Amino acid sequence: MRRPSTVVRWLRRRARVSEVVLIAIATAIGALTALATIAVGAVARTLQHLLYDLGPIAHLSAVPSVSALTLLALPAGGAALTLFGLLTVSRRRAMVDAVEANALHGGRMSAGDSVVLAGQTAISNGFGASVGLEAAYAQVGGMAGSLAAQALNLRRGDWRVLVGAGAGAAIAAAFGAPLTGAFYAFEIVIGAYTPAALAPVAAASLAGALTAQTLGIQPYVLDADYGGIHETHHYLLYALLGAVCAVLGILLMRAVALTDQASRKLPYAAYIRPTVGGLLLIPLALYSPQVLSSGHGALHVDLAVNTPLLFVATIFVVKAASSVVSLGFGFRGGLFFASLFLGTLVGHIFAVGIDTAAGAPMLDPVNGALVGMAAMAAAVVGGPMTMAMLVLEATHSFTLTGAVIAAALVANTIVRETFGFSFSTWRLHLRGQSIRSARDVGWMRSLTAGSMMRRNPRTIAAETPLDAFRRAFPLGSATRAVLVDADGRYAGILPVASAWDERRDPATPAADIAVHRDASLNPELDITGVLRRLDAVQADELAVVDADQRVIGLLSDAYVRRRYAEELEKAQRDLFGEA
Repeated sequence: MRRPSTVVRWLRRRARVSEVVLIAIATAIGALTALATIAVGAVARTLQHLLYDLGPIAHLSAVPSVSALTLLALPAGGAALTLFGLLTVSRRRAMVDAVEANALHGGRMSAGDSVVLAGQTAISNGFGASVGLEAAYAQVGGMAGSLAAQALNLRRGDWRVLVGAGAGAAIAAAFGAPLTGAFYAFEIVIGAYTPAALAPVAAASLAGALTAQTLGIQPYVLDADYGGIHETHHYLLYALLGAVCAVLGILLMRAVALTDQASRKLPYAAYIRPTVGGLLLIPLALYSPQVLSSGHGALHVDLAVNTPLLFVATIFVVKAASSVVSLGFGFRGGLFFASLFLGTLVGHIFAVGIDTAAGAPMLDPVNGALVGMAAMAAAVVGGPMTMAMLVLEATHSFTLTGAVIAAALVANTIVRETFGFSFSTWRLHLRGQSIRSARDVGWMRSLTAGSMMRRNPRTIAAETPLDAFRRAFPLGSATRAVLVDADGRYAGILPVASAWDERRDPATPAADIAVHRDASLNPELDITGVLRRLDAVQADELAVVDADQRVIGLLSDAYVRRRYAEELEKAQRDLFGEA
């Protein structure tokens, strides 16, 4: 029994000082994450095969048709999801995903929450709802990294790196694409490219992809007749496609939010939302099974076949609607693969439209579909380089990847500048969180006015005459005094030097020359809010008051800025490693 304990203690010591040990830990996390990813995917696919009577290698979204009777699996899935929620009643609070964990909690994730989220996603996808499994993959991968960091008692920066490494390894295992997984970790889960994270993330992604391939999971390959891009105007047109995808991506994210808000107003919404959503999906799936599940099979079918433009446009509308209904009515999952699929449809329509407008071949529809795939995903999910690497690893076309990067960067930039959120951070925003990426802002949230203030400052009645004030506060005894009214509530701050001005009448009440009478700080305000408040009123010091406006502390501008600089330097050391 002593040997495991000794090994853990040794790893705890070495992981803090040795990059090689941290890389080895990340590699092990990558391999374990691949196993968990395969298990989650197997559960969902098994449900699909049983419920929809699929062949051994068939994809649900690629079948020609599904009967209305079989599609009753959709509302049944909603009911199953509700039952699963009731069985996990203790987890009704919002669950923390990898992005929120790294942004606000230093990488800390709950194993129980992560298992529940993965189970909900597998049920939703397995019963045919139009959601992807990538959110579940990233969740279990991030959980593995977080649990390892907790067991080894790692620093905050290393903790965040291992969460990113685990999530990236999960995506790498799912697609057999280590570059995609690594960039997913950097752009979406860690929020920055850092030297300290480079080797652990790369090692975890490689381990995840290789483990999955060893166990028979094939790399994601797009078998389509795509060609090279050689003309400058191609890049300009594909940049325009990126702008189109940005607009559509924003509309899609807003539609999910509006549908979610509307569905919550239903009677007994907490119990019937997924079932009602499943019923609404039936007519959409009767039109075409391509709207079911994440859309892997449908994407390959539409790329391989010369599909009529009207059908492509209709499928875009129906697939977008099914994704909005699925997520808006409580099915669990994400838009990762749905945005890839929708992007291929947009790119196809765009290329054909440009050719029609020009009266001559300008863009190849397959190339347009592949570029649109990455641009739409970059708009919705974020991570332009992640999506560019996915296309590169799926097509092995470097010339096509150049156009993909251009379109993805344009799409992502427009969304960030005009909308400000990816789909994951948009959902957090709707819950009241203000984060816009996985960059570590948790340390700023923990530095509040209440935690930094000087407690129990000296106070004096606001109606005290200046001569009495001078006796209570001789020159040099203090720089400022806090005034309170007859009920003990905050009434302003009086600089001692101002009170000793000989030109002032000694009978003047202190309140008459007080400053910042209407400016104070809430103890829950974080450090960035404190700095904004101090700058807005141009104050060197402000009182901290409770809900009844009673003074509980005093906070100076100089002290707040010093604490901010100290904590920022510490966060940067954690992010980039020791100098």
